[in-house]
Amino acid sequence: MPDSVAVVGGGTMGVGIAYVFAMSTARTWIVEPNQQRAEQLTKELQAAAAEGHRRGRLQADEVGPLLQRITCVATVEETPTGLDAIIESVPERLELKRRVLHACEAMQPRLLASNTSSLSINELASTLAEPSKFLGMHFFNPVWSLQLVEVVRGDATSEDSLRAAIQLSERLGKQVVVVRDAPGFATSRLDLAGALEAMRMLEEGVARAEDIDRAVTLAYRHPVGPLWLSDLVGLDVRLDISRQLAITLGPRFQPPQILIDMVAAGHLGKKSGQGFYTW
Repeated sequence: MPDSVAVVGGGTMGVGIAYVFAMSTARTWIVEPNQQRAEQLTKELQAAAAEGHRRGRLQADEVGPLLQRITCVATVEETPTGLDAIIESVPERLELKRRVLHACEAMQPRLLASNTSSLSINELASTLAEPSKFLGMHFFNPVWSLQLVEVVRGDATSEDSLRAAIQLSERLGKQVVVVRDAPGFATSRLDLAGALEAMRMLEEGVARAEDIDRAVTLAYRHPVGPLWLSDLVGLDVRLDISRQLAITLGPRFQPPQILIDMVAAGHLGKKSGQGFYTW
């Protein structure tokens, strides 16, 4: 197992990615510049470890060492040089990700990855000095439960980098699908299409959110419905991805007005306490 990794971005996904690395015994840094958010993510990691113990995934004497393997810092520059991997997991905005990736590349990691679910890996790589070391590693929420990592290979990604990403994912206990760089990759494109249609159905008064989700879980054996899952992912994240895919794939991915209005009102799903459901 790699000895040292960093995750940049302390949102829901960043916390989950850092947790599974630490659980695999990797020395883990998580970069979060917002002090209030840094304090909150520490509580979330403690809660995740406590839940892992409750479910029998961690022994009591493993909880403390797991948390001790995670160090929260405010800037990329506070992480060590030459880490085995750095995974960027900041909001889905091209210029923000580019700035963060440049800062990460300067720390000379052996592998550099983005957890993006919608932005082009080739576009993100276009301004990097060593694009051969860069690719997508798309994790899924909750990271500690869902077993898939979608590895996205860019045009410049080397065979060594691809192999390293696959091995890294498998050492975390994940299964891997490898896809080429295409808008929405495989999973985001399929998932978002269903979620946006469910939102339009709710907007049109076809059924209540609970009934739309129940129909999907019972008829198609999905573990959760699309509106419930959207609350878990974050409605702001859904909106960012929708707008990005509408640009690249066309109007069928335009966000419905209900999603725009909810995000504008601060109803972001589970992380804000209110979305399609009250949390």
